[in-house]
Amino acid sequence: MSKFRKSRESAHWMRGIGVLGVLSLLAGCERAQPDAAEHDTPSDVAPSGADGKLVLQWNTIASEVALAADAKYQDPFVHLRALTMMHLAMHDAANGVLQKYDRFALAKTDGGADPSVAAAAAAHGVLRALYPNQRGLLDKRLSESITHLPLGSANFRGLALGREAAAAVLAQREADRSDATESYTPRSEPGNYRFVPPLELVYRPAWRNVEPFALETGDQFRSQPPPRLDSAEYAAAYEEVRSYGRATDSTRSEEQTLYADWWYELSEIGWNRITRVTWEKQSQQDLWFTARLFALVNVGMMDAYIAGWDSKVHYDFWRPYTAIREGANDQNDATAEEPEWQPYCVTPPVQDYPSTHSALGAAAASILYATYGRDVPFTMESTSTKPAGKPRSLASFEQAAQENADSRVACGIHFRFATQAGLEMGERVGDRVLDTFLTPTRSPAG
Repeated sequence: MSKFRKSRESAHWMRGIGVLGVLSLLAGCERAQPDAAEHDTPSDVAPSGADGKLVLQWNTIASEVALAADAKYQDPFVHLRALTMMHLAMHDAANGVLQKYDRFALAKTDGGADPSVAAAAAAHGVLRALYPNQRGLLDKRLSESITHLPLGSANFRGLALGREAAAAVLAQREADRSDATESYTPRSEPGNYRFVPPLELVYRPAWRNVEPFALETGDQFRSQPPPRLDSAEYAAAYEEVRSYGRATDSTRSEEQTLYADWWYELSEIGWNRITRVTWEKQSQQDLWFTARLFALVNVGMMDAYIAGWDSKVHYDFWRPYTAIREGANDQNDATAEEPEWQPYCVTPPVQDYPSTHSALGAAAASILYATYGRDVPFTMESTSTKPAGKPRSLASFEQAAQENADSRVACGIHFRFATQAGLEMGERVGDRVLDTFLTPTRSPAG
């Protein structure tokens, strides 16, 4: 039988039984799998091309699954945690076949496993555990990911290794305190956060206590205190957002209004898209490089959220909406009260300082720049663009991070000092991730 015919018939067989059948066989017959070195032909055991596009595919699959589970995407922390764990499992699975970088949780090694199958199975395993109601969709996506590959023990071993990578990551994060809850009662003193319509709540205040991935603790990079209400710095920032970020009669240019909307979408949605778009321009696109890249970017954003929530809850600083409407009560003669003031954008239900939108952008940008070794211009659309479908071009990651931060002042939902503190925090988080997490494995001679 020719190699081509054998591969084609193997792929047809796997499609026929479906991924559930494959997983069932794997679960029930692990000890019956043939030893790769003794029983497989070279075409059976040769690893797949290990193309990094597999990582991009599962990045978008994770978003598809999250939206299927939560159509309005009302709990973004839950989804980013799942996405981060998925990418770490994919990274560990690939490095469990051939180790190029330090792993996060997986201890097992199997050089005879197919790395692409292992990575896909790892992604599937994490998401299937975290989104149990989406198992049908996930099984279908796994089947689509692996059934083009020729069947052999390398594939079965890849499935087994991927399943172990998923289990290791899930076990490592099982007690990360992400399911903790905490009540919040607003205080009435000038400078303290008050609920901002239309959302009478603070989103997940307990998130500040979630176990970080790369940081030692959530308060490791706690921001310096915001400016005093009676300071000239506060008055300048107050006047800037009052005029620049207002809903009507703003000092914003047409361009600034455009990017206020364009950057409004959740950071993890936008910066994962930026990572996908800029990856297409890289010469290095193998599975190991790509799996590590997406793991680092999402770890950076997860830890930036945790660090940002620590500072937000610690300082409990009010939003421009409240501050400008109560400007007569802040002990600063230079702030003009405007009781009917409205921001251009809806204010997220959490404290002002620091801006985690700015922090996530800075963390992702610093990781992308350091990983690529250079800035990469890109053009893409955003889910929050007005009008919809209008793309935007950026020349560099730094420009993107700076504009992303400025958009929050243009939206009227952050003071300038909050975005500056967010940028500083994000850079520190990004540097920490790069210096300590999933670092290149040293050769025995080095």
